Amino acid sequence: QVQFVESGGGLVQPGGSLRLSCAASGSIVNFDVAWYRQAPGKQREFVARILKNGFVEYTPSVRGRFAISRDNAKNRAFLQMNSLKPEDTADYYCNRFGDFYSWGQGTQVTVSS
Repeated sequence: QVQFVESGGGLVQPGGSLRLSCAASGSIVNFDVAWYRQAPGKQREFVARILKNGFVEYTPSVRGRFAISRDNAKNRAFLQMNSLKPEDTADYYCNRFGDFYSWGQGTQVTVSS
């Protein structure tokens, strides 16, 4: 079982940027890591994933604005978010892609002027 701690969220104006971090309690080298988000009143949704081999995939609404990365040596993953929009407002979570471990507390992102 690996546990995740997300950080880096906050309040940002539209068009701004944030960099989210995900710290894992154990090694992430053997699985794909993903970011998910849950907006108020909505279901949790997939945002981006990075495979063990470095291949990345994004949900269409963030493609070209977000960038996922990983540092296996430090058991960390990151989500660089640029050109943020109000519709990006949500709690953001990281986890193993597909076969989830327990969910962390998430980090709140609010995009508002």
